[in-house]
Amino acid sequence: MRVRIVFLLKNKGSFVPFYHQSLLSQMTEDLLTDSEYAGRTDYTFSGLKGQTKVSKNGLHFFSSRVTLVFSAADTDLIDFLIGRLFEQKELELGGLQLIPESVEQEFLPEFTDSIKCVCISPIVPIDPAGNDLFAKKFISPDTDAFSDFLYESTMLRMERSGTYTAEQIASFYKFQVIPDKTYLQKIREGEKKFARIYPVSDNFGKYEIRGYTFPFTLYCAPEVQNFLFTCGMGYFSHKGFGMLDITNADASRKTESYLINESRQVG
Repeated sequence: MRVRIVFLLKNKGSFVPFYHQSLLSQMTEDLLTDSEYAGRTDYTFSGLKGQTKVSKNGLHFFSSRVTLVFSAADTDLIDFLIGRLFEQKELELGGLQLIPESVEQEFLPEFTDSIKCVCISPIVPIDPAGNDLFAKKFISPDTDAFSDFLYESTMLRMERSGTYTAEQIASFYKFQVIPDKTYLQKIREGEKKFARIYPVSDNFGKYEIRGYTFPFTLYCAPEVQNFLFTCGMGYFSHKGFGMLDITNADASRKTESYLINESRQVG
């Protein structure tokens, strides 16, 4: 399930670092602390969305509202998180003063044998726990190696979820990421970057990882697509990496108001 959490912004013009996933990750972990959901990693989220302007200080928000997309397969986890969130009269995130206002549920797209995707947040194809230096190495997205790393991480995470049988996992052998070559060419010609180094930390240490942001076509089973759109793609989804959406989603995405099941609300 994917939900959009809408906040009122009290202090327009305030800012957060350009890459502020670590702040959102800490906020999420704090909301889940001292609960049965503490320590969970089977969720993902976007960066904050709104009218912005970039400066040397970071990302300034000038809209009256900002939005955060949060996604998890466990609706109880989402209900608990939202319940805790709306207990807060006001939150501070970097320099932003936010007031939780409303929640909308996003409907997932219809999955077939392929789907055109965009990255809402960077994809991390390599786990740095095994080799920190290798995790920073650039791997061209148009190589088989790039798809292979993402396939391995996806199957590992699907297996760990406990939702799929060994037979199902074995049947998900078709998997390919085909990047939009026109986009990559324009980025390279403009001397811009679609792959950057990001800092991240967990219980095992602090790392530097390479994350990739580009449009691509994903070829895999519908069940695998559903998992990736719900739980994120690659490593560190619970740190705000790897969230996907469909190309031109703003024109086609349908939502509805999301009401928390009262039997699962906090308090």
